[in-house]
Amino acid sequence: MSYVATILILIGSIFSALAALGILRFPDLYTRLHAAAKAGPLGAGLILLGAGAASGDLLTFLRCLFGLVFLIFVSPVSAHLLARAALKSGDAPVNTTSINEYRDSK
Repeated sequence: MSYVATILILIGSIFSALAALGILRFPDLYTRLHAAAKAGPLGAGLILLGAGAASGDLLTFLRCLFGLVFLIFVSPVSAHLLARAALKSGDAPVNTTSINEYRDSK
C-alpha cells in the first residue's frame, strides 16, 4: 500500500508543480486561471488520495476521497466566476487570444 501512496503523492506533486509553473509563465489572468483550475485541483486531489492511502484507515481514505470530489466540483465554478468578474471589470485578454465572445456585450 505504501507504493501506491508514494506514486499518488509523486504524481500529485508533479501536477501541482505544473499548475504553479503555469501560473507563473502564462501571459494573462485567463490562461493563468486555466492552469490553476485544471492542474491544481488534480494535483491536490492526488496528494489527498496518497495521504489517505498512506494512512491505512478506511475512514481517513473516504474523507480524502470526499476532498478530491469537492475540489473537482468547486474548482471550475470558482474559476469561471473569477474570469467572468475580471472580464466585466475590464481586464481584457492578451492580443494572442483569438476568441472573445464577450467583447461587445458589456
